[in-house]
Amino acid sequence: MMQYHQIFNELLSGETTKYIKMNKIAILTIFFAGITLAGYSQKVTVKTNLLYGGYTYTPNLSMEVGLGKRSTLDFGAGFNPWNISGVENDNKKLAHLLGQVEYRYWLCQKFAGHFFGIHALGTQFNIAGYELPFLFEKGSKNYRYQGYGYGAGISYGYQFYLGKRWSLEANVGVGYARLHYDKYTCKKCGEKVGSQTKNYFGPTKAGISLIYIIK
Repeated sequence: MMQYHQIFNELLSGETTKYIKMNKIAILTIFFAGITLAGYSQKVTVKTNLLYGGYTYTPNLSMEVGLGKRSTLDFGAGFNPWNISGVENDNKKLAHLLGQVEYRYWLCQKFAGHFFGIHALGTQFNIAGYELPFLFEKGSKNYRYQGYGYGAGISYGYQFYLGKRWSLEANVGVGYARLHYDKYTCKKCGEKVGSQTKNYFGPTKAGISLIYIIK
């Protein structure tokens, strides 16, 4: 079985290596900083985004900590390693590492009801065989795209109380992302056909998350 360091090496191969390494370090720094902050917060929840995980087959985990009476900080990551190396006759993949951090303001009290948020995100990706014209271009299913991106946006959500330790959250966000990537023919070890950048405007997050209240 491929070890995690080998998986990361696959994601980091190519000419954008230096920038992707920086992006990975930033994502991991945010994640561990959040864990440290959780130790000082009076209320902490962990959650998984069922919509994101189910639609893209991506394991993901987030943590949200209380900052004030009506404010919280949410941070998390998703990692999709499936078919990252690819095979000669099937190189379709949606491999990526995604990290995000969001400040939330709650209209009533934290962890209940309506909230608005502002978020930042970073990602590195290795995607092939998917038609994603809004991210790349028309005909993207015929190519492989490897690179990184970063962005920010605003969001709205609502949290439903299910029980003493459980809640359900729905949210959606829009914003901007800057993508940098190399383009390859889709087959395994395909030839590089160019390097591109793209300014993306549109949805930056969407979720239906199951929440467990730690404290």
